[in-house]
Amino acid sequence: MKRKTILLMFAAIMALCVCLVSPSMAQIKNTFVRLGNGVPGVLYEPVTPTPPKSEIAIVVMHTGSDYLAFSAGADKDYGLAARGYRVLCANPSTSKSGFITDNDINQILSEVKLAVKWLRDNAGKLGIKKVVLLGHSGGGGLMSAYQNIAENGVVKACQGPEKIVKCPDSLAGLPPADGLMLLDSTFGSSGMALFSVDPAAVSEVNAQAVNPILDMYNPANGFDPDGYPYGSTYTGKFRRQFFAKQKERNNQLIAQALDRLKKIEAGKGRYIDDEPFIVPGGSYKAVNNKLFMQDLSLWQHTRGKYKLLTKDGPKGPQIVYSVRVPAANTESPVPSLNDGALTTRVRAFLSTFSVRALDGYGYDEDSIYGIDYASSYYCTPYSVSGITVPLLQLGMTGSHEYFMAETIYEHAASTDKELAYVEGARHNFTTCTACEDAWHTSYGTTLDTTYSYVDSWLSKPGRFLP
Repeated sequence: MKRKTILLMFAAIMALCVCLVSPSMAQIKNTFVRLGNGVPGVLYEPVTPTPPKSEIAIVVMHTGSDYLAFSAGADKDYGLAARGYRVLCANPSTSKSGFITDNDINQILSEVKLAVKWLRDNAGKLGIKKVVLLGHSGGGGLMSAYQNIAENGVVKACQGPEKIVKCPDSLAGLPPADGLMLLDSTFGSSGMALFSVDPAAVSEVNAQAVNPILDMYNPANGFDPDGYPYGSTYTGKFRRQFFAKQKERNNQLIAQALDRLKKIEAGKGRYIDDEPFIVPGGSYKAVNNKLFMQDLSLWQHTRGKYKLLTKDGPKGPQIVYSVRVPAANTESPVPSLNDGALTTRVRAFLSTFSVRALDGYGYDEDSIYGIDYASSYYCTPYSVSGITVPLLQLGMTGSHEYFMAETIYEHAASTDKELAYVEGARHNFTTCTACEDAWHTSYGTTLDTTYSYVDSWLSKPGRFLP
Protein backbone atom coordinates (compact mmCIF):
# COMPACT_ATOMS: atom_id res chain seq x y z
CA MET A 1 0.00 0.00 0.00
CA LYS A 2 2.83 2.31 0.87
CA ARG A 3 4.50 1.63 -2.51
CA LYS A 4 1.24 2.41 -4.34
CA THR A 5 0.84 5.68 -2.43
CA ILE A 6 4.37 6.75 -3.36
CA LEU A 7 3.75 5.94 -7.01
CA LEU A 8 0.52 7.93 -7.01
CA MET A 9 2.28 10.90 -5.41
CA PHE A 10 5.07 10.72 -8.01
CA ALA A 11 2.52 10.63 -10.82
CA ALA A 12 0.76 13.66 -9.38
CA ILE A 13 4.04 15.60 -9.16
CA MET A 14 4.90 14.72 -12.75
CA ALA A 15 1.46 15.84 -13.91
CA LEU A 16 1.92 19.13 -12.09
CA CYS A 17 5.31 19.62 -13.76
CA VAL A 18 3.74 19.03 -17.17
CA CYS A 19 1.06 21.58 -16.38
CA LEU A 20 3.71 24.12 -15.46
CA VAL A 21 5.38 23.86 -18.85
CA SER A 22 4.52 26.81 -21.06
CA PRO A 23 1.73 25.73 -23.44
CA SER A 24 3.57 27.53 -26.27
CA MET A 25 6.55 25.20 -25.97
CA ALA A 26 6.47 21.80 -27.63
CA GLN A 27 8.07 18.64 -26.34
CA ILE A 28 11.11 17.88 -28.48
CA LYS A 29 13.05 14.85 -29.55
CA ASN A 30 16.49 14.53 -31.07
CA THR A 31 17.91 12.16 -33.68
CA PHE A 32 21.55 11.60 -34.54
CA VAL A 33 22.33 12.21 -38.22
CA ARG A 34 25.56 11.13 -39.92
CA LEU A 35 26.06 13.78 -42.56
CA GLY A 36 29.45 12.58 -43.81
CA ASN A 37 32.82 11.29 -42.69
CA GLY A 38 33.56 13.00 -39.40
CA VAL A 39 30.55 15.33 -39.80
CA PRO A 40 27.89 14.56 -37.17
CA GLY A 41 24.54 16.23 -36.75
CA VAL A 42 21.62 16.17 -34.34
CA LEU A 43 18.13 16.92 -35.62
CA TYR A 44 15.93 18.53 -32.97
CA GLU A 45 12.21 18.60 -33.71
CA PRO A 46 8.85 18.64 -31.95
CA VAL A 47 7.54 15.24 -30.90
CA THR A 48 4.37 16.23 -32.72
CA PRO A 49 5.41 18.42 -35.69
CA THR A 50 2.80 21.05 -36.45
CA PRO A 51 2.78 23.09 -39.67
CA PRO A 52 3.59 25.74 -40.63
CA LYS A 53 6.53 26.10 -38.22
CA SER A 54 7.63 22.48 -38.61
CA GLU A 55 7.95 23.13 -42.35
CA ILE A 56 10.92 25.43 -41.67
CA ALA A 57 14.27 23.74 -41.00
CA ILE A 58 17.23 25.63 -39.53
CA VAL A 59 20.87 24.65 -40.04
CA VAL A 60 23.40 25.58 -37.34
CA MET A 61 27.17 25.11 -37.64
CA HIS A 62 30.31 26.81 -36.38
CA THR A 63 33.82 26.72 -37.82
CA GLY A 64 35.49 24.97 -34.90
CA SER A 65 33.37 24.71 -31.77
CA ASP A 66 31.03 21.87 -30.84
CA TYR A 67 27.50 23.02 -31.69
CA LEU A 68 25.64 19.70 -31.49
CA ALA A 69 23.85 20.91 -28.36
CA PHE A 70 23.42 24.54 -29.43
CA SER A 71 20.52 26.26 -27.68
CA ALA A 72 18.46 26.86 -30.84
CA GLY A 73 17.85 23.13 -30.98
CA ALA A 74 18.65 21.68 -27.57
CA ASP A 75 17.12 24.19 -25.17
CA LYS A 76 13.74 22.74 -24.26
CA ASP A 77 12.52 25.90 -22.55
CA TYR A 78 13.39 28.67 -25.01
CA GLY A 79 14.94 27.17 -28.16
CA LEU A 80 13.51 27.12 -31.67
CA ALA A 81 12.77 23.38 -31.75
CA ALA A 82 10.67 23.88 -28.63
CA ARG A 83 8.83 26.61 -30.52
CA GLY A 84 7.90 24.24 -33.32
CA TYR A 85 10.77 24.40 -35.84
CA ARG A 86 13.16 21.71 -36.96
CA VAL A 87 16.79 22.50 -36.09
CA LEU A 88 19.75 20.57 -37.48
CA CYS A 89 22.82 21.27 -35.33
CA ALA A 90 25.96 20.01 -37.05
CA ASN A 91 29.69 19.94 -36.41
CA PRO A 92 32.38 20.27 -39.06
CA SER A 93 35.16 17.72 -39.08
CA THR A 94 37.44 20.38 -37.54
CA SER A 95 35.56 20.36 -34.22
CA LYS A 96 36.96 17.12 -32.80
CA SER A 97 39.57 18.80 -30.63
CA GLY A 98 37.36 21.68 -29.54
CA PHE A 99 37.98 25.22 -30.73
CA ILE A 100 41.11 24.85 -32.85
CA THR A 101 42.72 27.32 -35.21
CA ASP A 102 44.12 24.93 -37.80
CA ASN A 103 41.00 24.73 -39.93
CA ASP A 104 40.27 25.42 -43.57
CA ILE A 105 37.17 27.33 -44.62
CA ASN A 106 36.96 25.49 -47.94
CA GLN A 107 36.58 22.15 -46.20
CA ILE A 108 34.00 23.49 -43.74
CA LEU A 109 31.92 25.12 -46.49
CA SER A 110 31.68 21.74 -48.21
CA GLU A 111 30.44 20.30 -44.91
CA VAL A 112 27.71 22.93 -44.56
CA LYS A 113 26.63 21.67 -47.97
CA LEU A 114 26.16 18.18 -46.49
CA ALA A 115 23.73 19.56 -43.90
CA VAL A 116 21.70 21.62 -46.38
CA LYS A 117 21.62 18.73 -48.86
CA TRP A 118 20.47 16.29 -46.17
CA LEU A 119 17.51 18.51 -45.35
CA ARG A 120 16.67 18.99 -49.04
CA ASP A 121 16.90 15.25 -49.67
CA ASN A 122 14.62 14.49 -46.72
CA ALA A 123 12.23 17.38 -47.26
CA GLY A 124 9.43 15.18 -48.54
CA LYS A 125 9.63 12.73 -45.67
CA LEU A 126 9.88 15.45 -43.02
CA GLY A 127 7.49 17.92 -44.62
CA ILE A 128 10.15 20.63 -44.92
CA LYS A 129 9.46 23.50 -47.30
CA LYS A 130 12.15 26.04 -46.39
CA VAL A 131 15.74 25.86 -45.12
CA VAL A 132 17.23 28.76 -43.16
CA LEU A 133 20.88 29.09 -42.12
CA LEU A 134 21.74 30.25 -38.59
CA GLY A 135 25.23 31.64 -38.05
CA HIS A 136 26.29 32.46 -34.52
CA SER A 137 29.64 34.07 -33.71
CA GLY A 138 32.20 32.70 -36.20
CA GLY A 139 29.38 30.69 -37.72
CA GLY A 140 28.09 33.97 -39.14
CA GLY A 141 31.13 34.28 -41.37
CA LEU A 142 30.73 30.64 -42.37
CA MET A 143 27.03 30.75 -43.21
CA SER A 144 27.18 34.08 -45.04
CA ALA A 145 30.13 32.88 -47.15
CA TYR A 146 28.23 29.69 -47.94
CA GLN A 147 25.08 31.51 -49.03
CA ASN A 148 27.01 34.05 -51.10
CA ILE A 149 28.80 31.31 -53.04
CA ALA A 150 25.59 29.28 -53.33
CA GLU A 151 23.66 32.23 -54.78
CA ASN A 152 26.36 33.63 -57.07
CA GLY A 153 28.71 30.77 -57.96
CA VAL A 154 32.44 30.50 -57.39
CA VAL A 155 33.59 32.77 -60.23
CA LYS A 156 31.66 35.79 -59.02
CA ALA A 157 31.71 35.15 -55.28
CA CYS A 158 35.20 33.91 -54.54
CA GLN A 159 37.51 33.81 -57.56
CA GLY A 160 37.80 37.49 -58.46
CA PRO A 161 41.18 39.21 -58.93
CA GLU A 162 40.66 41.21 -55.72
CA LYS A 163 40.85 38.07 -53.56
CA ILE A 164 44.04 37.30 -51.63
CA VAL A 165 43.56 33.70 -52.77
CA LYS A 166 40.76 32.21 -54.83
CA CYS A 167 38.40 29.51 -53.62
CA PRO A 168 38.59 26.06 -55.24
CA ASP A 169 36.24 24.90 -58.01
CA SER A 170 35.08 22.15 -55.65
CA LEU A 171 32.76 24.72 -54.03
CA ALA A 172 30.71 25.04 -57.22
CA GLY A 173 27.10 23.94 -56.99
CA LEU A 174 26.36 24.60 -53.31
CA PRO A 175 22.58 24.33 -52.75
CA PRO A 176 21.36 27.72 -51.49
CA ALA A 177 19.20 28.23 -48.43
CA ASP A 178 15.98 30.26 -48.32
CA GLY A 179 17.04 32.61 -45.54
CA LEU A 180 19.91 33.63 -43.27
CA MET A 181 20.08 34.56 -39.59
CA LEU A 182 23.24 36.10 -38.14
CA LEU A 183 23.05 36.15 -34.36
CA ASP A 184 25.90 38.11 -32.75
CA SER A 185 27.98 37.30 -35.78
CA THR A 186 31.63 38.23 -36.12
CA PHE A 187 33.33 39.34 -39.34
CA GLY A 188 34.42 35.72 -39.78
CA SER A 189 37.83 34.28 -38.94
CA SER A 190 39.53 36.64 -41.40
CA GLY A 191 38.21 39.77 -39.70
CA MET A 192 38.75 38.43 -36.20
CA ALA A 193 42.31 37.45 -37.09
CA LEU A 194 42.98 41.04 -38.18
CA PHE A 195 41.62 42.42 -34.90
CA SER A 196 43.78 39.84 -33.08
CA VAL A 197 47.14 40.57 -34.69
CA ASP A 198 48.98 41.95 -31.67
CA PRO A 199 51.33 44.74 -32.81
CA ALA A 200 53.35 44.36 -29.61
CA ALA A 201 54.87 41.13 -30.93
CA VAL A 202 58.43 42.07 -31.86
CA SER A 203 59.44 38.93 -33.75
CA GLU A 204 57.75 36.16 -35.70
CA VAL A 205 60.32 33.68 -34.34
CA ASN A 206 60.69 34.85 -30.72
CA ALA A 207 57.30 35.35 -29.13
CA GLN A 208 58.72 36.21 -25.73
CA ALA A 209 59.78 39.65 -26.95
CA VAL A 210 56.99 42.21 -26.39
CA ASN A 211 57.30 45.89 -27.32
CA PRO A 212 56.22 47.92 -24.24
CA ILE A 213 55.34 50.92 -26.41
CA LEU A 214 52.61 48.86 -28.16
CA ASP A 215 51.66 46.58 -25.25
CA MET A 216 47.98 47.07 -24.44
CA TYR A 217 48.65 45.78 -20.92
CA ASN A 218 51.21 48.47 -20.15
CA PRO A 219 49.72 51.03 -17.70
CA ALA A 220 51.80 53.73 -19.42
CA ASN A 221 49.56 53.24 -22.47
CA GLY A 222 46.33 53.61 -20.50
CA PHE A 223 45.72 50.10 -19.19
CA ASP A 224 44.13 50.01 -15.74
CA PRO A 225 44.50 46.60 -14.06
CA ASP A 226 42.06 47.71 -11.34
CA GLY A 227 39.58 49.37 -13.68
CA TYR A 228 36.84 46.72 -13.59
CA PRO A 229 34.00 47.20 -14.44
CA TYR A 230 34.72 50.50 -16.18
CA GLY A 231 37.66 49.25 -18.20
CA SER A 232 40.77 51.03 -19.40
CA THR A 233 41.07 54.20 -21.47
CA TYR A 234 43.93 54.18 -23.94
CA THR A 235 45.49 57.43 -25.06
CA GLY A 236 44.80 58.70 -28.57
CA LYS A 237 48.49 58.44 -29.40
CA PHE A 238 48.61 54.81 -28.31
CA ARG A 239 45.51 53.92 -30.31
CA ARG A 240 46.95 55.45 -33.48
CA GLN A 241 50.25 53.66 -33.01
CA PHE A 242 48.51 50.39 -32.17
CA PHE A 243 46.25 50.43 -35.24
CA ALA A 244 49.02 51.55 -37.60
CA LYS A 245 51.32 48.74 -36.51
CA GLN A 246 48.46 46.23 -36.47
CA LYS A 247 47.68 47.08 -40.08
CA GLU A 248 51.35 46.89 -41.05
CA ARG A 249 51.95 43.55 -39.38
CA ASN A 250 48.73 42.05 -40.74
CA ASN A 251 49.64 42.93 -44.31
CA GLN A 252 53.22 41.74 -43.81
CA LEU A 253 51.94 38.37 -42.65
CA ILE A 254 49.78 38.08 -45.76
CA ALA A 255 52.75 38.94 -47.96
CA GLN A 256 54.91 36.42 -46.14
CA ALA A 257 52.29 33.67 -46.53
CA LEU A 258 51.83 34.46 -50.25
CA ASP A 259 55.59 34.24 -50.72
CA ARG A 260 55.68 30.86 -48.99
CA LEU A 261 52.74 29.64 -51.11
CA LYS A 262 54.58 30.66 -54.27
CA LYS A 263 57.61 28.66 -53.16
CA ILE A 264 55.47 25.65 -52.24
CA GLU A 265 53.78 25.65 -55.64
CA ALA A 266 57.20 25.91 -57.30
CA GLY A 267 58.40 22.84 -55.40
CA LYS A 268 60.75 24.89 -53.20
CA GLY A 269 58.82 24.83 -49.94
CA ARG A 270 59.57 22.94 -46.75
CA TYR A 271 57.01 20.37 -47.89
CA ILE A 272 55.50 19.59 -51.25
CA ASP A 273 51.92 20.57 -50.33
CA ASP A 274 51.84 23.05 -47.43
CA GLU A 275 53.78 24.47 -44.49
CA PRO A 276 53.09 25.31 -40.83
CA PHE A 277 52.36 28.99 -40.25
CA ILE A 278 52.48 30.31 -36.67
CA VAL A 279 51.60 33.89 -35.77
CA PRO A 280 52.73 34.98 -32.27
CA GLY A 281 50.00 37.03 -30.61
CA GLY A 282 47.64 36.27 -33.49
CA SER A 283 45.09 33.95 -31.95
CA TYR A 284 41.61 35.07 -32.93
CA LYS A 285 40.10 32.82 -30.26
CA ALA A 286 41.85 34.74 -27.46
CA VAL A 287 39.71 37.35 -25.74
CA ASN A 288 42.71 39.13 -24.25
CA ASN A 289 44.54 40.49 -27.30
CA LYS A 290 41.96 42.92 -28.69
CA LEU A 291 41.88 46.60 -27.77
CA PHE A 292 38.08 46.77 -27.63
CA MET A 293 38.01 44.05 -24.97
CA GLN A 294 39.54 46.46 -22.44
CA ASP A 295 38.59 49.97 -23.58
CA LEU A 296 34.81 50.26 -23.33
CA SER A 297 34.83 53.64 -25.06
CA LEU A 298 35.64 51.73 -28.26
CA TRP A 299 32.66 50.16 -30.01
CA GLN A 300 30.48 51.88 -27.45
CA HIS A 301 27.32 52.52 -29.44
CA THR A 302 25.71 52.23 -32.86
CA ARG A 303 25.74 54.98 -35.48
CA GLY A 304 22.15 54.49 -36.55
CA LYS A 305 18.94 53.85 -34.65
CA TYR A 306 17.70 50.30 -34.23
CA LYS A 307 15.18 48.31 -32.26
CA LEU A 308 16.29 47.34 -28.73
CA LEU A 309 14.76 44.11 -27.43
CA THR A 310 14.24 44.34 -23.67
CA LYS A 311 12.57 42.25 -21.00
CA ASP A 312 9.63 44.67 -21.23
CA GLY A 313 9.35 44.41 -25.00
CA PRO A 314 10.94 46.15 -28.01
CA LYS A 315 11.96 49.80 -27.69
CA GLY A 316 13.13 52.35 -30.21
CA PRO A 317 14.39 52.72 -32.88
CA GLN A 318 17.22 54.31 -30.91
CA ILE A 319 21.00 54.55 -30.63
CA VAL A 320 22.01 51.27 -28.97
CA TYR A 321 24.74 51.27 -26.34
CA SER A 322 27.00 48.44 -25.24
CA VAL A 323 26.59 47.27 -21.64
CA ARG A 324 29.57 44.89 -21.75
CA VAL A 325 32.25 44.71 -19.08
CA PRO A 326 35.99 44.47 -19.83
CA ALA A 327 37.84 41.19 -20.16
CA ALA A 328 39.42 40.07 -16.89
CA ASN A 329 42.90 39.44 -18.31
CA THR A 330 45.80 41.56 -17.07
CA GLU A 331 48.80 40.43 -19.11
CA SER A 332 49.79 40.00 -22.73
CA PRO A 333 49.12 36.58 -24.33
CA VAL A 334 51.87 37.08 -26.93
CA PRO A 335 54.52 34.88 -25.21
CA SER A 336 52.13 31.89 -24.99
CA LEU A 337 51.74 29.36 -27.80
CA ASN A 338 48.52 27.92 -26.39
CA ASP A 339 46.84 31.18 -25.38
CA GLY A 340 48.23 33.71 -27.81
CA ALA A 341 49.39 32.20 -31.06
CA LEU A 342 47.53 31.46 -34.27
CA THR A 343 48.77 28.00 -35.25
CA THR A 344 47.77 27.14 -38.77
CA ARG A 345 49.17 26.41 -42.26
CA VAL A 346 50.10 28.65 -45.15
CA ARG A 347 47.11 27.74 -47.32
CA ALA A 348 44.62 27.92 -44.46
CA PHE A 349 46.04 31.22 -43.25
CA LEU A 350 45.45 32.79 -46.65
CA SER A 351 41.97 31.37 -47.26
CA THR A 352 40.64 31.47 -43.70
CA PHE A 353 42.50 34.02 -41.59
CA SER A 354 43.42 36.83 -44.00
CA VAL A 355 41.83 40.11 -45.00
CA ARG A 356 43.77 43.20 -46.09
CA ALA A 357 43.91 46.33 -43.94
CA LEU A 358 44.03 49.72 -45.68
CA ASP A 359 45.41 53.14 -44.85
CA GLY A 360 43.40 54.66 -42.03
CA TYR A 361 42.60 51.28 -40.48
CA GLY A 362 41.24 51.45 -36.95
CA TYR A 363 38.05 51.89 -34.96
CA ASP A 364 36.53 54.30 -32.50
CA GLU A 365 33.37 54.63 -30.42
CA ASP A 366 30.97 53.83 -33.25
CA SER A 367 32.82 53.07 -36.49
CA ILE A 368 35.49 50.90 -38.05
CA TYR A 369 37.71 52.01 -40.89
CA GLY A 370 40.15 50.70 -43.45
CA ILE A 371 39.32 47.06 -44.17
CA ASP A 372 39.26 45.69 -47.70
CA TYR A 373 36.37 43.31 -47.04
CA ALA A 374 36.31 42.08 -50.65
CA SER A 375 39.90 40.85 -50.40
CA SER A 376 38.56 37.80 -48.54
CA TYR A 377 35.66 35.57 -49.54
CA TYR A 378 35.36 34.64 -45.88
CA CYS A 379 34.55 38.07 -44.43
CA THR A 380 30.95 38.63 -43.41
CA PRO A 381 30.45 42.23 -44.67
CA TYR A 382 31.66 41.14 -48.12
CA SER A 383 29.57 37.96 -48.15
CA VAL A 384 26.27 39.64 -47.30
CA SER A 385 26.79 42.09 -50.16
CA GLY A 386 26.01 39.22 -52.52
CA ILE A 387 23.08 37.68 -50.65
CA THR A 388 19.45 38.36 -51.58
CA VAL A 389 17.45 36.02 -49.31
CA PRO A 390 15.75 37.41 -46.17
CA LEU A 391 18.29 38.33 -43.50
CA LEU A 392 17.86 38.71 -39.74
CA GLN A 393 20.63 40.10 -37.58
CA LEU A 394 20.67 40.31 -33.81
CA GLY A 395 23.43 41.87 -31.72
CA MET A 396 23.92 41.15 -28.01
CA THR A 397 24.69 44.32 -26.06
CA GLY A 398 26.48 42.44 -23.26
CA SER A 399 28.84 40.88 -25.78
CA HIS A 400 32.16 42.10 -27.14
CA GLU A 401 31.03 41.15 -30.65
CA TYR A 402 27.84 43.22 -30.76
CA PHE A 403 29.38 46.15 -32.61
CA MET A 404 30.01 44.24 -35.84
CA ALA A 405 26.31 43.76 -36.60
CA GLU A 406 25.75 47.30 -37.87
CA THR A 407 28.60 47.21 -40.39
CA ILE A 408 27.42 43.83 -41.66
CA TYR A 409 23.88 45.17 -41.95
CA GLU A 410 25.03 48.21 -43.93
CA HIS A 411 26.73 45.94 -46.47
CA ALA A 412 23.80 43.56 -46.83
CA ALA A 413 22.09 43.48 -50.23
CA SER A 414 18.89 41.73 -49.09
CA THR A 415 15.80 43.87 -49.55
CA ASP A 416 14.18 41.99 -46.64
CA LYS A 417 16.71 42.63 -43.90
CA GLU A 418 16.40 43.50 -40.24
CA LEU A 419 18.75 44.39 -37.39
CA ALA A 420 17.85 44.52 -33.72
CA TYR A 421 19.76 44.26 -30.44
CA VAL A 422 19.06 42.20 -27.32
CA GLU A 423 19.63 44.27 -24.19
CA GLY A 424 21.95 42.68 -21.66
CA ALA A 425 22.55 39.44 -23.53
CA ARG A 426 25.93 37.72 -23.57
CA HIS A 427 27.51 36.28 -26.73
CA ASN A 428 25.62 33.01 -26.23
CA PHE A 429 22.32 34.91 -25.74
CA THR A 430 22.09 34.21 -21.99
CA THR A 431 21.76 37.07 -19.52
CA CYS A 432 24.99 38.90 -18.73
CA THR A 433 24.87 38.76 -14.94
CA ALA A 434 28.24 40.51 -14.73
CA CYS A 435 26.68 43.40 -16.67
CA GLU A 436 23.70 43.42 -14.32
CA ASP A 437 26.01 43.52 -11.29
CA ALA A 438 28.21 46.23 -12.82
CA TRP A 439 25.41 48.56 -13.86
CA HIS A 440 22.89 47.65 -11.12
CA THR A 441 20.04 46.66 -13.37
CA SER A 442 18.12 43.59 -14.56
CA TYR A 443 17.79 42.36 -18.13
CA GLY A 444 15.42 39.45 -17.59
CA THR A 445 15.78 36.11 -19.39
CA THR A 446 17.58 37.23 -22.53
CA LEU A 447 17.64 33.73 -24.05
CA ASP A 448 13.84 33.91 -24.16
CA THR A 449 13.94 37.48 -25.50
CA THR A 450 16.30 36.38 -28.29
CA TYR A 451 14.46 33.32 -29.50
CA SER A 452 11.04 34.91 -29.11
CA TYR A 453 12.10 37.55 -31.61
CA VAL A 454 13.66 35.00 -33.95
CA ASP A 455 10.40 33.06 -33.78
CA SER A 456 8.36 36.12 -34.73
CA TRP A 457 10.72 36.85 -37.65
CA LEU A 458 10.66 33.30 -39.00
CA SER A 459 6.89 32.97 -38.73
CA LYS A 460 5.96 36.31 -40.28
CA PRO A 461 3.36 35.52 -42.97
CA GLY A 462 4.74 35.80 -46.47
CA ARG A 463 8.42 35.65 -45.52
CA PHE A 464 8.97 31.90 -45.81
CA LEU A 465 5.49 30.43 -45.72
CA PRO A 466 2.02 31.66 -46.68
